[in-house]
Amino acid sequence: MTRTGTALALLAAGVLVTTAGAAPPQRVTVTGEVIDSWCYISEVMFGLGTAHHQCAIWCAAGGVPVGILGDDGHVYVVLKVNGNTTNVANPTLLRIQSHQVTAEGDLYERDGVKYLLISRVADDKGVVNFTHDTWPIQPFGE
Repeated sequence: MTRTGTALALLAAGVLVTTAGAAPPQRVTVTGEVIDSWCYISEVMFGLGTAHHQCAIWCAAGGVPVGILGDDGHVYVVLKVNGNTTNVANPTLLRIQSHQVTAEGDLYERDGVKYLLISRVADDKGVVNFTHDTWPIQPFGE
């Protein structure tokens, strides 16, 4: 076997090993608030509702991964929405930041992380988490 052939065989074996542990996707419906993952997970700012709405839009426009904080308490990282190929500054995700949505799609789980490929936003109630009375508008405001 040539060096190229050996390298290709090792690469193929590595792909099989890394995908062998992944479970097949499940079709799910998730309801919750659309969040920017950085501010939510890092707690740099209060990362929910109207107090964080503008910052969430800026984060999503800048490439911070968008997620859904499900009513079940889990965070679902959104990898794709409505078949769009644009993940950074995706117009649909920018429009629904901080909204309470119900999304249908395929759920992939690996090492405790939940990834969601949204095929359809079935319901969009808009912003329903009015947090600006308790926390000032973030960032840079009252």
